Amino acid sequence: MATNVQENNSFTLDEEQESLLRKHKRTQKIKKTVLLGANLMVVVVVLFPLLYAVSMSLKAPSEIYTSELNFFPGALQFSNYKDVFAIAPLGQYIFNSFVVAIAITAGQLVSGALAAFSFHFLKIKGGEILFALVMATMMVPGEATIISNYLQVSNWGWLDSYKVLIIPYLTSATTIFLFRQFYKSFPISLYESAKIDGCSNIGFIFRILLPLTKPAIGAVAVNGFINAWNMYMWPLLVSGSDNYRTVQIGVSMMNSVDSQSIVLMLAGVVICLIPSLVIFIFGQKSLVKGMFSGSVKG
Repeated sequence: MATNVQENNSFTLDEEQESLLRKHKRTQKIKKTVLLGANLMVVVVVLFPLLYAVSMSLKAPSEIYTSELNFFPGALQFSNYKDVFAIAPLGQYIFNSFVVAIAITAGQLVSGALAAFSFHFLKIKGGEILFALVMATMMVPGEATIISNYLQVSNWGWLDSYKVLIIPYLTSATTIFLFRQFYKSFPISLYESAKIDGCSNIGFIFRILLPLTKPAIGAVAVNGFINAWNMYMWPLLVSGSDNYRTVQIGVSMMNSVDSQSIVLMLAGVVICLIPSLVIFIFGQKSLVKGMFSGSVKG
């Protein structure tokens, strides 16, 4: 009789455990479903302007000014993307933007790595004060200095050239800060050991330091390229011909009052968004890893 009671109790416990397990799984499934639905809603809200631009760029001009609210085009007009290259030298604009963005990104990588090395590894008298002054420049909006910079490059005769688009942005306080924060994870003894072995400062940077800072390089490269690609105000002031005009300026100049130009301008906007999206999609892991890898020292 006692044995039967124990078996019944064990069966009851097993059934209760299975019931609790099923309830837990059901609760977890509901939570995941709710979280997925919330994420999808956020994605739709965030991506809606981009999706709307793509939809508008595929519409016929006659569908722009209508009383009906139609998100999707009646007939896909892929010819809009072909026509935008016919009415404007969009290919030249894209080439100019690539030249400017790549040159600025490379310049910021080199200058940021050298400056951050000097601030962290070289014991310069007043180095912390100099670094604080560099960081203070991040609090000055670009609009506050754009007129003085324009007058300066105008006196030098740099207007409407690649150098006026590239040289003022070859260094960045943000880049220096990111590299320096990442370098803090390396002990000073690493630099001292390299110096004892006869390694020069330049050799230490390019042969030892940079290969160990790939996450920081990825973050700086993605951030620098996207910022350089999306520049608007400075190229608008200093570029006056199609030979040096960037894609952001070229696309904005296609806008007018007629529906045909609006459709083509939106097609140009979608085209100039593609490089930024591609860089961000493939470089987002490096961007996030580089932003946070230097936040913990050790």
